[in-house]
Order: sequence, then structure tokens, then C-alpha cells
Amino acid sequence: MITRQELNFLQSLTTVPALSILLPTHRAFPENKQDPIRVKNLVDQAKNRLLQEFTSRELAPLLQRLDQLVSEIDFNHTLDGLALFVSHDLAQKLDLPFTVPERVVIDQTFATRDLVYGMHRSLRYWVLLLSEGSTRLLAGTGETLEEVSDRTFPMAMTGPGATAPLPYHADSSYLDDRYRRFFQQFDSALVTYSKGEELPLVLGGVDRQISFFREVSQYKPIVASTLTGNLDQATLSELEPLVWAIMQTVRQQQQGEALQELDEAIASQKVSTAIDEIWQLAHQGRAKHLLVEKNFHLPAVVNAAGGLEIVDQPGGVMVMDDAVDEIIEAVLAKGGHVSLVDDDALSEYQRIALILRY
Repeated sequence: MITRQELNFLQSLTTVPALSILLPTHRAFPENKQDPIRVKNLVDQAKNRLLQEFTSRELAPLLQRLDQLVSEIDFNHTLDGLALFVSHDLAQKLDLPFTVPERVVIDQTFATRDLVYGMHRSLRYWVLLLSEGSTRLLAGTGETLEEVSDRTFPMAMTGPGATAPLPYHADSSYLDDRYRRFFQQFDSALVTYSKGEELPLVLGGVDRQISFFREVSQYKPIVASTLTGNLDQATLSELEPLVWAIMQTVRQQQQGEALQELDEAIASQKVSTAIDEIWQLAHQGRAKHLLVEKNFHLPAVVNAAGGLEIVDQPGGVMVMDDAVDEIIEAVLAKGGHVSLVDDDALSEYQRIALILRY
């Protein structure tokens, strides 16, 4: 899963040239047979455009990084989209659990806007599989789970009761305390991954492990549900339908709570439902909670006064493809909360509603 922290890092980089290649991909045969051809065509397009602006000598390190990155693509295990970001100093490949438009962008910064849009429109969450043997962190986006595998995770307990024998005087309470300390270590490591985003958590493991984690965790308020049982050997394909069923219930519960909050805010006259006014309020930092239907999109332009004007269709340099996503980004940037709700859930509010801070 792409984290906002990871996106912020990509967005912070300024380099010339910064090459971004994005395209939709496919998860299954036979559709995915065309993906290598499409990647090759886009890479060739990128190289031709780069060679029009830079010399071969200047481009040599970047092109080497690009070719190496392309060689690492596993076309048998792609998701719904692919993003390649390459400069003289960086080469990063992202398999995306949402689709993105096909494009090649050469600029001073990487083209991350489509990734931001995809994050806005996806149900995202964490899954923690607790075990003293190998505690795993999974990132969820929609129905897709991805395992975090780096220097930190998976994390195994070490020392007495794990990689070393227990002291002769140790009893069950000693081992229980060891488990608590291990899960506290895991909980602290999670801070790096969840920084800046309060995503739902699903806890998986036997009841005893879940209980220990709840005792020591700072994330108790955002634990959405639990998946009980010994999941040490569970594969992602086995876990995905189980977790997705849980998250569907969580999403419906969150939607109900958001709509209830909206009703209460209307009674207090702290709601705006006009898209142009919502645009202004979001950028002023007055947004507390934005509710928007998940398939609501509006192309628009910003007029000379800074207001929003809706247009019939996207296209052109001055037209935003989707003003709704720009509003979502503004709300999040100012510390507000966003809830995507079912289509028609906000039909009486023009498909979008903003709860104000004041």
C-alpha cells in the first residue's frame, strides 16, 4: 500500500529530469499478456522524449536505472496499475491496487497526482497478524492485501521463551510479560508506517495474543475488528476474502456514523453542501469532516477570483479533471477528515457535504 508518508517523500524531490511512467495493468490472463508491450512502448516513448532534451551521456545513469527497474517487473503478478519513477538518484516501482491513466511525464518533480486520487477513492487499512514466531504487517487497499517486508517486518520475538530457554524460576506470568513487551515493540515500530494517517486496524491472532496487544497498544481507538485463530501460515490469498468481509462491515458502520454526524451538524447549521462554497471553505482550513459519494467527480476551473466554476467535461490546461479530488486533498492537508459514502447516500445534498469546524 502506498502511504501518505511515501507520497510526501516522492513529492518532495526536485530533480531534472524526473521521469514518471504510469499505466493501468491487469491481474489475470489473458488481459495481462498486453502489459509488457504497453510498458515497452511507454519506455520507448520516454527515452525518445528524453533524448530530444538531453545528451546520451547525460542520460546514461538514468536510462540504466530505468532499464533495471523495468527488468524487475513481474508481469504475472501485477495489480490494477503500475507507476515507475526514475531520476539520476532514484528508481522506484509501485504496483497499484487501483487503475491509473496511461501517461509519460518528464518534469522537475514526479507525477504523483494520479496516486493521490487513487488513495482518496480506496478503502485503506492495516492488518496486524500477531504471533511470537513471526508478527506480520499487511497493508490493505480495497480487496487487496500486500505484506510489508523490510528491515522491520516480519518481526519475530527473541530472547527467553523464543530464541533462548526460559530462566529456571520463570512461570507463566513471566512469559506473558515477555509477550506484552514484544507486542509493545511491534506497536512502537508501527508508528513509522501509520504516521500522518489514522487508518482502521484489523488484529489477527489467537485471543490471548490479541488481548496482550490491546493492553499495550497506543492504537486501541482505531482497532476496527479482529480475526481470531492461528494465522501464522495463512497466505494473502487465504486472508483477503476474510479481511474484506470484515472491512465491508466496518465501512458500513463508518458510513452510518458519518451520516449521523452530518445530521447533527445540520441541526447546528454547521454544514455546507454547495460545491463552490465547499471549495473555498476547504482551502481556508474550516473543514472538519467531508462526506462525498465514492463515484462523484466534477471537472472545473478556478476563476480569477479564486472561485470554482464547473465545466461540462475535462480537457485543456486550465481544467481540473476532478475538483472533488482537489477538495479532498485540501481537506486532508488542513487536518480534516474525509468519508467516502455509497452513491446516492448524499443525493439530497448534491452528492457532497462539508461539516465545518466553526
